[in-house]
Amino acid sequence: QVQLVESGGGPVQPGGSLRLSCAASGSIYRINTMGWYRQARGKQRELVADITGGDSTNYNDSVKGRFTISRDNAKNTVYLQMNSLKPEDTAVYYCYMDVQYRVHLSGTYWGQGTQVTVSS
Repeated sequence: QVQLVESGGGPVQPGGSLRLSCAASGSIYRINTMGWYRQARGKQRELVADITGGDSTNYNDSVKGRFTISRDNAKNTVYLQMNSLKPEDTAVYYCYMDVQYRVHLSGTYWGQGTQVTVSS
């Protein structure tokens, strides 16, 4: 069993910054891709950013240059540094991880979601 716990969301003014964290615990052999999705009210969930086991990153065009994804493999944690936040970044942010919990067994796990609200 693998659990992901997110932290770091909350209210912030436009132009401000937040750092989201997502830590995995449980039976973990290796974690491959880690990432973040978000879902704004009334909209579909969209990929924000992801990072592979080889540290290759991918970003949604709307956050390029403002958000940075990183990972700490020793802590089984993924981070999302969000700068220059805009009201349109308001959403519930969900982390996910592709976890190998045995050599030949893997699954995708999700965090519980954390609300980010950008408003003056």
